[in-house]
Amino acid sequence: MENYRFAFQQNQFTGECLPCTPAVFNRFIDDKGVAEKISTRQAVDKAIAEGTSLDVFTDNPKFKRWQAGQRKKSKSFEGISLVQQLKQWTTALKSSLPCFIFAVTGFEAVPKLDKEGKPLTDCNGKEILFRRRKLENITSLSGLFMFDGDHLAIDPRELFERTQVAAFPWQVRLAHATSSGHGLRLVCEARPELGNIADNQICLARELNLMGVTGTTGKPLVDDSCIDASRISYCPRREDIYFMDEKKLFNI
Repeated sequence: MENYRFAFQQNQFTGECLPCTPAVFNRFIDDKGVAEKISTRQAVDKAIAEGTSLDVFTDNPKFKRWQAGQRKKSKSFEGISLVQQLKQWTTALKSSLPCFIFAVTGFEAVPKLDKEGKPLTDCNGKEILFRRRKLENITSLSGLFMFDGDHLAIDPRELFERTQVAAFPWQVRLAHATSSGHGLRLVCEARPELGNIADNQICLARELNLMGVTGTTGKPLVDDSCIDASRISYCPRREDIYFMDEKKLFNI
């Protein structure tokens, strides 16, 4: 069996949380669909920010199909502007990206439930098991933790470079720009002597001089939701990866 250290999910809302092997990881970061979603999101955000024409996006067949689906779901959808519709679309594109759960090695298989909360069974009457991304279903931790710096006012690569000094006290296994193009995600080895995931994240933020710093949206740069071990990390494009220690990331 191939090596793995953490889990993945097909997207934020669907699919089992399964072992992420090097082959799976590399397939996702090289996937043309992943690249298209990230590129589209960044292009829409850029056009909105700069006030340029949005026609190329509003005429996009994929946007039109998504738009039609939203109209069926909610009558109030027609009441929002095209800009807001496009922003919702790019959020949906991000949410449909494959996800990695770096802090977790595996999840327990539990009965899959229907909409009424009743266990589903196969044709033989046997319960269908499913590995759900829930804190209570975690079977083991990987020893990794994820750090998120959102909406940076500087180039994410510049912040990453701060981790490359000889005395930097964390071992970085993966570093990449986030799907917005304005954030940095670091996957590092946790230092047990500092405490849990939350403690490591806070200490790392201090090391990078980010504690209390706000991003371009006016919100704190440090994403405190990363204290949850089951927290997802959206798949990057290969071109967005600044550094990857594949051997240590997967214990090869």
